Amino acid sequence: MEQRGPAVCALILALSAFVHHGTATAAEADGNVAAKPGVCPRRHWGSGPCAEFCSNDSDCPSDEKCCHNGCGHECTAPYEVKLGRCPSPRGTPMCAEFCHHDGQCPGEQKCCKTSCGHACSEPC
Repeated sequence: MEQRGPAVCALILALSAFVHHGTATAAEADGNVAAKPGVCPRRHWGSGPCAEFCSNDSDCPSDEKCCHNGCGHECTAPYEVKLGRCPSPRGTPMCAEFCHHDGQCPGEQKCCKTSCGHACSEPC
């Protein structure tokens, strides 16, 4: 007897992706989609659940945005991008993650690459 479970799951995933794409495109065509301010965080560690929990920002509560999670989409708190550019990494190697985005840095500081990590720095 053949096992068809994996094939059926793949077919269901493909069909749900097709249906999701059709609904997102229809909403965009109607002009009812307004992107919320902020930026979706970058994924650093693999992928999230392969499910579509939202189609656009208006599906999400408060200031959350509909962000790609590595496989599907889910509502996520955005982060702030501050003005200015990060300086080139220099000096003593600093191999630690002190921040992941600008919103975690005080005042005008930005979250910038170090020689092998990220830290808050004054923009140039």
